[in-house]
Amino acid sequence: MANHASAIKRQKQSIKRNARNRAARTRIKNVVKAVRAAVQNNDKAAAEQALQAANSAVAKIAGKGIIHWKNASRKISRLAKAVNGMA
Repeated sequence: MANHASAIKRQKQSIKRNARNRAARTRIKNVVKAVRAAVQNNDKAAAEQALQAANSAVAKIAGKGIIHWKNASRKISRLAKAVNGMA
């Protein structure tokens, strides 16, 4: 356990940030899952709407540095490819 005031503060901040980042990563998983489910159900309108929400969420989280920007770009690209591949 930390002994100095500054180290105690750092520990508290670390715990808060960890929880925030974990929630953001979970949000990404959920929006990606929504797009994949819509694609699997062959619902083009729902897939496009879910894709738009996913693009926004993933880009926002990448902008904050929670995930790498190339990882975000890859996710968005693969989701778009899946949605556009629907006949």
